[in-house]
Amino acid sequence: MEALRLDWAGGAPRLRAAADMARQGLVTALTAPAGAAVVVGWAGSHRDRVAGARRLLEDFGRHRAAPRPPIGDYAAVLLYRDRVVLLRDEQARIPLFFRESGGRVSAVGTSARGLGGGTELERRYLCRYLTGNLAQPHTDLTPFTDVHRVLGGEVVELAITGHLIGRTRPHARPAPARTPPAADGPDAAGAAKELRLALENAVDRRMGTTTACHVSGGTDSTSVALLAARRPAAGQLVLLAGRFAGGELAGEGPYLDEALTEIRRHAPDARPLIVDADDVADFDDFRHHAGDSDEPQPHAFRAPFWTRLHTAAAELGCDALLTGCGADPIADANPFRLHRLARTGRFPLLAREARAWAAGGERGVRDIVHAYVVRPTLPLTAERLSALGRGGTVLGGLGDFGRPRWLRPVFARTHGYGRARLAESRFVFGRRPEESLYDAANYAAAPDLLSWHRAPEDGFFLSHPFLDPEVVATMRHLPPAATFRPGRPKAVLREAMADLLPPGIQARTAKIPFNQLYARGLRRHGDTLLDLCHHARHPLIEEMFDTSALCRALREAGLGIGDSYAWDRMNRALALVVWLEQLDRNPATFTGSLPVTAGLP
Repeated sequence: MEALRLDWAGGAPRLRAAADMARQGLVTALTAPAGAAVVVGWAGSHRDRVAGARRLLEDFGRHRAAPRPPIGDYAAVLLYRDRVVLLRDEQARIPLFFRESGGRVSAVGTSARGLGGGTELERRYLCRYLTGNLAQPHTDLTPFTDVHRVLGGEVVELAITGHLIGRTRPHARPAPARTPPAADGPDAAGAAKELRLALENAVDRRMGTTTACHVSGGTDSTSVALLAARRPAAGQLVLLAGRFAGGELAGEGPYLDEALTEIRRHAPDARPLIVDADDVADFDDFRHHAGDSDEPQPHAFRAPFWTRLHTAAAELGCDALLTGCGADPIADANPFRLHRLARTGRFPLLAREARAWAAGGERGVRDIVHAYVVRPTLPLTAERLSALGRGGTVLGGLGDFGRPRWLRPVFARTHGYGRARLAESRFVFGRRPEESLYDAANYAAAPDLLSWHRAPEDGFFLSHPFLDPEVVATMRHLPPAATFRPGRPKAVLREAMADLLPPGIQARTAKIPFNQLYARGLRRHGDTLLDLCHHARHPLIEEMFDTSALCRALREAGLGIGDSYAWDRMNRALALVVWLEQLDRNPATFTGSLPVTAGLP
């Protein structure tokens, strides 16, 4: 999907915005004495997008050294008399790409397909994409050769002629300045106050004129909706929920009702929008969801559920949709502290804390040490050892990084699958897994490619307060003693929301997973998916995949063999098959453009 385009005509830069998205408020285009800007999304505050775009233009015009990009959900192109600046926010929900060859950029846009049409596919990208669930939006590679991704928080500077000057990544955002901390950091009460303030700010930044809050009955989404309901200038609030009348997910009903009742007590005018989801199954309309996106969409199998909710919110004219995504890793105690204790030789303390984690999570100490000390240290070795016991199944023992049996060994060796999985494991765990946890969480939290693809139809992007840089920085700097309570997950969040969360949700420690939707989808669409694999005709599919092995994996998943890691690896491969099959049928075009550089001095 193209929201903006920068290219060069007659040696002069030409900046354009998508006119229909500008009318919807999804794109802000402006000119000023300093230059011109196109901002997709919002910077600073959703309610004041024009002022945020103007500040971006002014701030980066004043400073030759790139300032830190402000908080927001945006991708921006800033055009000055002597240079061009490309940037994205740290969350990196909205894509931005540039086509470069020989040190010169010839085009910039929000569609990799639009920039790469007619060029060769980048096989190294396909290997990176297939390594695991995080291996897509945080890398420079795109599906097309010579097309590069602007990374989250990155500032790319070009000469006015398009020559690439440099790319700058910011360091980790410092924790927000609050009251002076105690010598050993805040206690549990102080940590809760800090998180509450950061979360209130994150919600406030994301409120629109008509804001939908996804409410599931869990601690996370209920917290976001309650904070939104208490904002003094909240505008119209829509409480968006999917309800299941039958099956295991019907067990979420009482919690959902309790959440809605409490939210409406704070905002009586809030409008509940309950969507019947009993007939939804994973893989519904899979060809559309997986095949039409700008690049392969790993969560396309779950798109039917989110699409049902998005459509309902769009029909009410919502211009923002807030979720509780990201709270599981962000707003909880950091289990990789155990890795830090091992690195620094504090083994007695490691043993005590591992026993506390095991008791709180009803797991064995050996499992805790393996998950948070051994595996982050030797992730690829741990996966190899795990795979030894998988027997004759295709899915058994398949983790995040190992080569799935359906990926042909020759393709993997030729195009760098080994290097890709090493790079991905380093991103997920890094030298300091307790720090890498926050970076990885940002890219695993929500189906944002679906949100991006549907934005012109819906009129909004998904937004995630728990992944706000201020919230992440707050949690990153809290000491373990203030966040870890054995047997009480997200203890600091529960304390922060103690005055608002209703008792039933305050006491919840687990939610019902969406396994039922997945099993229903495989029963309903299994034969169609098998047929899709058998009759795929794109030459890369045969070069890359052993489709008979992929079909065996699909049959095993239908029998319940494997786990969520293995199923996600299979879902990712299926989405890639569909994407390749439909690549030439859905060419990206940029129509209805609004010239932005007209009148620029």
